[in-house]
Amino acid sequence: MASNTPIPELPKWTFLGGDGRLARRVGKPVRRFLHVEASGGVVLLIAAIAALIWANSPWSDSYYNFWHTDFELVIGSYHMGGESHHITLETLVNDALMAIFFFVVGLEIKRELVSGQLKDPKAAALPVIAAIGGMVFPALIYVLFNTSGEASSGWGIPMATDIAFAVGVISLLGDRIGRPLKVFLLSLAIADDIGAIVVIAIFYTSDLSLSWFITALIIMGIIVLLRRLNIWYIPIYIALGTALWLATFESGIHATIAGVVLGLATPAKPQQSKEEGLAALEWLRDKGENIYPVDVRLTAMEIRESQVSVAERIESALHPISSFIIIPIFALANAGVNMGDGLLSDAITSPVTWGVGLGLIVGKIFGITLLTWLGMKLPFTSAPSGLNFKSLLGLAATAGIGFTVSLFITNLAFDDMEIINQSKIGILFASLIAGILGLLFLRSGTKDTTQMDNE
Repeated sequence: MASNTPIPELPKWTFLGGDGRLARRVGKPVRRFLHVEASGGVVLLIAAIAALIWANSPWSDSYYNFWHTDFELVIGSYHMGGESHHITLETLVNDALMAIFFFVVGLEIKRELVSGQLKDPKAAALPVIAAIGGMVFPALIYVLFNTSGEASSGWGIPMATDIAFAVGVISLLGDRIGRPLKVFLLSLAIADDIGAIVVIAIFYTSDLSLSWFITALIIMGIIVLLRRLNIWYIPIYIALGTALWLATFESGIHATIAGVVLGLATPAKPQQSKEEGLAALEWLRDKGENIYPVDVRLTAMEIRESQVSVAERIESALHPISSFIIIPIFALANAGVNMGDGLLSDAITSPVTWGVGLGLIVGKIFGITLLTWLGMKLPFTSAPSGLNFKSLLGLAATAGIGFTVSLFITNLAFDDMEIINQSKIGILFASLIAGILGLLFLRSGTKDTTQMDNE
C-alpha cells in the first residue's frame, strides 16, 4: 500500500540544494566529480598533458619564460633568498605551494598513525615492509646506472609513489578492487611518503644556516605551547606557519619540511567525546535564567567542532585545494619537457633516464613483491584479503607511478637542465607504463579472485 507521506524537498536556501538549471547541469555534477576518488588524478593528468603540449608548441619559449619569471621580496633590509638571489615563479610553486601539499600529507600521516591503518602495528607492518622494498630496490637500480658525477645524486627520484595517480588507477576498476587492497596500497604509499620526506630532509638539504634553524625551532616551540594551552585561533597559526616556512626556507632545509612538521604536530584526536558535549549542554541548561541565546549558539558550535579533530577539519578544508589547485599547478610548472632538439634521442641513451625508468618499474615491482612475500611469512604481519600474486604485482606496479614527488626530488637533486629533462622523461614514460601494467595485473588478479569466489 502506497504511503501518503509527502517526499521531503531538498533545502532551497543553498545553490546546490535548489533545483535550478545551473545547479542541475553544473553545480551538482561538479560536486559529484570532486568527491570521486579518481578525480584528483584526472585533473593532475590534464595538467601534465597541458604542460607537455605547451612546452612542445610553437609558444614553448613562453612556457619557460613564464615559470622562470624573477621577482623579489624585500622588507626593509631583508631580501628573501639573499640579496643576489631572485625567486622565480617555479621556485614559489615548488617551495611555497608544495609546502601546503606536504602539510596535507603530514595531516594524512598523522591521522593514519592515530586512528587509521597505521595505528594497528600488525596491519601496518606488511605495507611498511613493502614500502621499504619499494624504496630500496629502485634506488639501487638507479645507482647501478649512475655511479658518479652529478647524476649519482638522483637516487631518491624513483623511490616515490604518487598517491593521486595510484588511487586513480585502482578506481578505474571500481568495486572489483576490494577495500582491503585499496587500504594496503594507500598505507604503502603513505609509508613511502614518510620515507621520501626523510630522504628530502637529510639528503637534499643545502648548507644549513644555524641562526635561521634556531629561529624555526623557536617558532615551532611557540606553536606547540599554544597547542598545549588549547588555543585554536586559526589566524594565529596561519601567521606562525608562514613564519616557520620562511625560517625553514632560509635555514637551508627544504621549506616543504615545515609543512610536514606542522601536519604531524596537529592534533588528530577529537578534543571531547559526544558524552562530554552533552554534559556541557546540560550544564548550560541548568544555568536557568542566567542563560543567553548567544551562549547556547556558541557553545553548540564549539561542541560540534570539538568532536571532530583539528587535523580532520583542516584536512577536509585543504584537501580539495591541494588536489585540484596546488598539484595541477605543480604539474603544469614541472611536467613540461620540450622533446625536440634531440632531447628525446639523448634521453634514450641516458643512464639517468634508464635509472629512473627501470627504478620506477622494475625496482618497485620487484622490491614490493619480494618484501611483501617475505613479510607475509613473519608472525607479526597480516595480509589483506583478496591479495594474490597477480594483484600484488598490480599494486606494486601501480606504486611505480612516481609522478609528483619524483618530479619534486628531480628539481632538488640536479642543477643541470639537460639532466633534469632526462630525468623528467624517465618519470613520465615510466609512470605511464607502470600505470598500464598495474591496471592489467590488477584486472587479471581480481578476475581470478572473482572466479574462485564463484566456484
